[in-house]
Amino acid sequence: MEAGGILAEIEFWHWLILAAILAAIEIVAPGVFFIWLSGAAALTGIIFFFIAGAGWEIQGLVFAILATISVVGWHRFQRATVGDLPMTTLNRRGEQLIGRVVALSEPIVNGRGAAKVGDTMWRVEGQDMPAGTKVAVVGSDGAILKVEPATK
Repeated sequence: MEAGGILAEIEFWHWLILAAILAAIEIVAPGVFFIWLSGAAALTGIIFFFIAGAGWEIQGLVFAILATISVVGWHRFQRATVGDLPMTTLNRRGEQLIGRVVALSEPIVNGRGAAKVGDTMWRVEGQDMPAGTKVAVVGSDGAILKVEPATK
């Protein structure tokens, strides 16, 4: 039996089984790639449910086109929505606070004081100011926030 004979017997449900297998691979080894191939296979199966009798060449071409469109489309959508982000501040909490305005809990004396941000007390550095003064966080050095008097 030649390869064309086996491939000639491809029907719509073969594509649906391939879609399920690719979805299972995505679940076991997530990487947001196989799910798009799974979607392309499922859509190919749906298309050829309505268009019976198409040859394996046409079915393979439709799958290849749909897979390319889905993978490239997702990649472009992701880049457009997420963008090319610079280094994240995920594990640098002090940098996440830059731009925030807080009140000093302790006065800044000799350049050092403290401010409560949320439920955390932070050491702050800046010019001497009394407790209660509104300050803006302009930077961080480890666990020490750099502050300036708030303009508002």
